[in-house]
Amino acid sequence: MKNFDANKWARPNIRDLIPYSSARDEFSGEDYIFLDANESPFNSGLNRYPDPYQCELKKSIAELKGCSENQLFLGNGSDEAIDLLIRCFAEPGKDRILSIAPSYGMYMVCADINGIGFDPFLLNSDFSLDPPTLLQSVKPETKLVFLCSPNNPTGNNLDEGAVRQILESFQGLVVVDEAYQDFSAKPGFLPLLEQFSNLVVLQTFSKAWGLAGVRLGMAMADPSVIAYLNKVKYPYNINQLSQDAVLKAIGEVDLVEKKIGMIVAERNRIMDVLQKMPGILKVFSSDANFILIRVADAGEVYRGLLDKGIVVRDRSSMPLCDGCIRITIGTANENKLMLEALVELVESNSL
Repeated sequence: MKNFDANKWARPNIRDLIPYSSARDEFSGEDYIFLDANESPFNSGLNRYPDPYQCELKKSIAELKGCSENQLFLGNGSDEAIDLLIRCFAEPGKDRILSIAPSYGMYMVCADINGIGFDPFLLNSDFSLDPPTLLQSVKPETKLVFLCSPNNPTGNNLDEGAVRQILESFQGLVVVDEAYQDFSAKPGFLPLLEQFSNLVVLQTFSKAWGLAGVRLGMAMADPSVIAYLNKVKYPYNINQLSQDAVLKAIGEVDLVEKKIGMIVAERNRIMDVLQKMPGILKVFSSDANFILIRVADAGEVYRGLLDKGIVVRDRSSMPLCDGCIRITIGTANENKLMLEALVELVESNSL
């Protein structure tokens, strides 16, 4: 949709909300005597509240991502952005969201927390997306559609043409979660931001950037959508330590890209090994930093690996994922130990 009206789509109470004004909202600059926020006057490097809008960090991220700063929201992980999108644009007890299935579980959790109806849309058996059928599943109360590409736990990219069909036809917000985009050879959906004002792209520093402990996620969207997220967020949602850590990492982008290359090479190598391993029923193609495999007894393999000190995810209870285990790509040595343990388990008589 090329003319999405965020004001029309926002919840009435959010549209009318007068946001909290923090002590740092009323001026810009640093050459002041700060006697406004009841902070400690003794400089520890962390005695002052952080910039509530992360201006310096946003400038660096916007340059990195090729978007403008007013198209960018920074959250405490992508989960904050997911929650705020639902809180801003879906009314409790009335509205609904639609998400592909299988996919990331927080879409449903955030819907449940906010009292929003949740409708899962089953992917095709090959984990591809069927836009006409999805659009037929949209109800009058559906305000947001959540997609994930590369998808978790399946690992595959969604077809760009399929996503375009949904963007063109659905009247509400289409959220594409790209937490694993850095591991994919495809360009992702950021380039479509200028074409579709109802598109929201989520990304994160937790995966490829190796900063899961920092908890910094991004939402990139039309400025009118971003303005609502900023209106509802807590005043100082990104702490100074996180802002500093991400700024440092952006300054070392060449090192990050080298590590991504190493993970992708390991992923491809392990997929080749798994495809030749007796007892592995299916190895699904992956554009992420993990691989989904199907075995005869996922619970047995999961517990067997856990007994050997190797933690993976049993995804066999998810739609279309019967017998499936998700394995994250580790270091070369971790992967070696995992493969050795997996060989022993899947070739045992019990499986």
